[in-house]
Amino acid sequence: MPSKEHHRIFRSNWLRAAVLGANDGIVSTASIITGVAAAQATHGAILTSGLAGLVAGALSMAAGEYVSVQSQADTEAADLRMEQRSLKRNSGEELDELIGIYVDRGLTRDLAEQVARQLTSHDALDAHARDELGISLHNRARPVQAAVASAASFAGGAALPLVVAAVVPVPQLIGWVIGASVVCLAGLGALAAQAGGAPKGPAALRVTVLGALAMAVTAGVGALFGVAA
Repeated sequence: MPSKEHHRIFRSNWLRAAVLGANDGIVSTASIITGVAAAQATHGAILTSGLAGLVAGALSMAAGEYVSVQSQADTEAADLRMEQRSLKRNSGEELDELIGIYVDRGLTRDLAEQVARQLTSHDALDAHARDELGISLHNRARPVQAAVASAASFAGGAALPLVVAAVVPVPQLIGWVIGASVVCLAGLGALAAQAGGAPKGPAALRVTVLGALAMAVTAGVGALFGVAA
């Protein structure tokens, strides 16, 4: 007997939120630290700004992700209510619609009717939600899960450049923070690619180049507008 398959698509919701949060945590916090350091701030001010960026970013990610995914959940719920009402008022038309969907997918008319009738008798709303609306148990919007995953992953990512900034002397701080962040971004990209079954190289290169560019630009802005402490 073949072993049970574990498809990666079921990871898509939490994986997207976790990768986005960690990536943002590393890039934004490292950028804040390098920008403030380039402005010739004191070590204490650099660490304070990085910590403030961690807390604010984690809360912002959680709130933004919750609002966004909750909007999706509200839309799904509204569509399901509409479908439920239609099933009560126009059950015959809804059955014909389901039959047509299965015919379009390649079933014969007779077989499509058998399948539609059996699924309707078992759980009509579930059948229409899955096959007509594309809503299934595995891809339903989960606002709380997405918010927690985003906040936790952001904080975890942001902690990395913050720890480096705490232990490295100010003269070497910018180089160490950028270098450590680039390494972490490359590892994050490769890990996300592995979890999603995608090629590791392009994913690691993509996040590394974009993240390094963001940090370099921010450091340049800090050096341009900074003043000596």
